[in-house]
Amino acid sequence: MFTQVLLQAAANTPGGFDFSTIGMFVLLIVIFYFFMIRPQTKKQKEIKKFREGLKNGDSVITAGGIYGKIRDIQDNCMLLEVSDGVKIKVDKNMIYPNASDAGTSVQENK
Repeated sequence: MFTQVLLQAAANTPGGFDFSTIGMFVLLIVIFYFFMIRPQTKKQKEIKKFREGLKNGDSVITAGGIYGKIRDIQDNCMLLEVSDGVKIKVDKNMIYPNASDAGTSVQENK
């Protein structure tokens, strides 16, 4: 597709191929990288670091909005206690770091 656009731009230019077209595409790719791809990879690295640092007793929130405390960590899942004696198994990839008030919410329910 990219080559088709370049060929079409070259055909539409009366004097031949115009290098400003290539510059425009390069600029568009650079802007796309710095505003879309780079922040997303940075965020993914932060979430991965957070998940690796979790330990038993930490208060977390799942992707589904369930607040709980970690009771057991296994290879690819965690056992969360959501209430006294109620435990659920959750995939590690569904735990997110934006649970700053998870500890107070869990305490209020008890």
